[in-house]
Amino acid sequence: MLQRTRIKICGLTRSEDVQAAVAAGADAIGFVFYPGSPRYIAPEAAACLIAAMPPFVTAVGLFVNATEQQVAQVLAQAPVALLQFHGDETAAECAAIAKAVGRPFIRALRVRQDMRPADLLEYAQDYRDAAGLLLDAFVGSYGGAGKVFDWSVIPKELAPRVVLSGGLSAQNATDAVLRVRPYAVDVSSGVELRKGIKDADKIRAFIDAIRQADATPD
Repeated sequence: MLQRTRIKICGLTRSEDVQAAVAAGADAIGFVFYPGSPRYIAPEAAACLIAAMPPFVTAVGLFVNATEQQVAQVLAQAPVALLQFHGDETAAECAAIAKAVGRPFIRALRVRQDMRPADLLEYAQDYRDAAGLLLDAFVGSYGGAGKVFDWSVIPKELAPRVVLSGGLSAQNATDAVLRVRPYAVDVSSGVELRKGIKDADKIRAFIDAIRQADATPD
């Protein structure tokens, strides 16, 4: 039975981009609540975009080293359904914040070049309370940097929990999914005109590339 890879489009700041992502078939929309990001969106602006989203499309809030109070304040305005922790939060901190605000969470791991499959499995065990593990390329700053990492380091047994990120685009998405078979993929810069401004054609091409992989048997 062929699986359907879930697709998250992240870093949206405009209504037309949310509409384009939803129309193309995205499963989740990501909003960046990290002020240091060029894709940052204020909670009140995100609230307007979330209110216009249809049922069964998940709103995800990205946070970097935010306190429980800061997360709660954002959610009071922008009711995202899923938290994404992208900073230096410990497993205990992630679980505590998620419990306090009543949301599930996924944890981002920036995969270094020296990491091995066993390292990823150990990290996944540490964050076993997470709904998923987002794997991105290691860079010196927080958040994605549009870089690809070595997908071969991902253990097959971990793939059902993996949200694959890092340098994905329509050009490499089919190969990425065929090689990793992740539960989901996450793209931001690969579907942009410029930071925070998406391209509807690139979004459609990216999702088409994922669906091509989904239709290809192993």
